[in-house]
Amino acid sequence: MIEFFTEPWQHVFMQRAFLVVLMSGVVCGVIGSHVALRGMAFIGDAVAHAVFPGIAIAFVLQTSLVVGGVVAGLITALAIAVVSQNRRLKEDTVIGVFFAAAFGLGIVVMSTAPGYGGSLESFLFGSVLGISDRDVVTVAVAGAALLLISGALHKEFVTVGLDRETARSVGLPIFWLDMALYAMVTIAIVISIQAVGNILVLALLITPAACARLLTDRIGVMMLIAPAIGAVSGLTGLYLSYAFNLAAGGLIVLTATAVFVTCWVFAPRHGLLSHRRVTATEAVPVRP
Repeated sequence: MIEFFTEPWQHVFMQRAFLVVLMSGVVCGVIGSHVALRGMAFIGDAVAHAVFPGIAIAFVLQTSLVVGGVVAGLITALAIAVVSQNRRLKEDTVIGVFFAAAFGLGIVVMSTAPGYGGSLESFLFGSVLGISDRDVVTVAVAGAALLLISGALHKEFVTVGLDRETARSVGLPIFWLDMALYAMVTIAIVISIQAVGNILVLALLITPAACARLLTDRIGVMMLIAPAIGAVSGLTGLYLSYAFNLAAGGLIVLTATAVFVTCWVFAPRHGLLSHRRVTATEAVPVRP
């Protein structure tokens, strides 16, 4: 039993993978909490697709994938924010148009690169076992910066998330706070793509936060529970991947989903069983 936990750490590539998955889980848990509070899961999906052409262009040009992804994500987010000002179009419609176009552009760009099939597969489904020391440093630096910024803007993000009109009335810069959160979501997604891939990265961003939302009503506690679930899900999925020789990204997401289902059923106040107990209690007539 002990070997199950110690053997993977004997390999350098697994050590790198564990570190990146751990950091990605923590960062996505924190940033994802703000996304979940605002009901912005769809914008997370849009950004996940929007960074793809930037990463593809950076891959073809042999430059920084993080920089390429962040630039593409920010350009798309800004375009969505501007076009959404037209009241004839709902924001989710504009998001749908732009993220589909961005993903299509990414595939076209990737098709021009040598080894197109293998490269595309690694971007779509992740390549956590192929992470380099440079990647580990990049994720660590970017992740630390995101956590610091999230802490500095925590009150503002929460205020906007709970009541945009109140936030606007007290003079908060709503547009720029939205852009800051979009930028943070973009960076969190870019640094996590190698762990779970472009298609599955939304799950790492949203699922741990959704679990935490079921377990607590306090935002501060949610900010602690979500990254813990993200980190544990990542490490567990990676262990299972090593033990059974299965896709790491898929197992990480499935582990997080299993935690979500458990919370949905057994959460003390908001779980399915808790609601049934309350309903059954209310159905019993009160006798004098």
